[in-house]
Amino acid sequence: MDDRTRYEAVSSRDARFDGAFFFAVVTTGIYCRPSCPAVTPKRANVRFYRTAAAAQAGGFRACRRCRPDAVPGSAEWNVRADVVGRAMRLIGDGVVDREGVPGLAGRLGYSARQVQRQLNAELGAGPVALARAQRSHTARVLLQTTGLPVTDIVFAAGFASVRQFNDTIRQVYARTPSALRAEAGTGLGGARREGLRSGIPLRLAHRGPYAAAAQFDLLAAEAVARVEEVTGPPGRRTYRRTLRLPYGSGIVAVDEAPAAGSWLEARIHLTDLRDLTTAVQRARRLFDLDA
Repeated sequence: MDDRTRYEAVSSRDARFDGAFFFAVVTTGIYCRPSCPAVTPKRANVRFYRTAAAAQAGGFRACRRCRPDAVPGSAEWNVRADVVGRAMRLIGDGVVDREGVPGLAGRLGYSARQVQRQLNAELGAGPVALARAQRSHTARVLLQTTGLPVTDIVFAAGFASVRQFNDTIRQVYARTPSALRAEAGTGLGGARREGLRSGIPLRLAHRGPYAAAAQFDLLAAEAVARVEEVTGPPGRRTYRRTLRLPYGSGIVAVDEAPAAGSWLEARIHLTDLRDLTTAVQRARRLFDLDA
């Protein structure tokens, strides 16, 4: 895809390209998804990026209207067998947060320098920047949809310290963590507390149209006994699965019930909050949400 095609997608606000690329506006310092409802910027003021991480590394902040960091990822990373595809899957599973770039490189069978060079060449961002973008998105979701204390969110999102967490949130969103949480509205407090008793509530974004019924049919037909199950009547089913994770175990539950937006409602139970990112990525792959 060339830049002319990308700009045409931006001009027509084509949601089919959300996640395939991002565009940044040099006059405002923000980056957006192609379907952003804001006024289309002049072509001379637009820069294109393959990933949100590359846009952030370029000094751009996430748009408040279209929330580009929240779009589904690219299905390309789930099918590619080359080093970039494998690296993206491992970064999504939190390998960089747990083992650093040397650990990622070791799993790929390359040197850290080779991995850095290949990711930069194709995506415009290295493994550290890609992991940072994922951490910031996870943190925003937890701040705005759960009642978890900030100190718990810091480590659940993969940050090494509260200071790193605060600095990253300010750089990516140009707001403090408390301001991000306040945007969700004060009326969600009770729902947040109730959600925590039944697991961490999350929204798993997908592109429309999404064949939820067919996906639940498939998972029900192939369910492994004592590992996963699908319960409830058609249209209101819930899928549950146990997970073996790096720091412990977990259970993910995803509802078929139609939501108000382009997402599936999920709840995740964990023995260690540090496994949250890994659990979310595995749930996304189970439901093919990046297609």
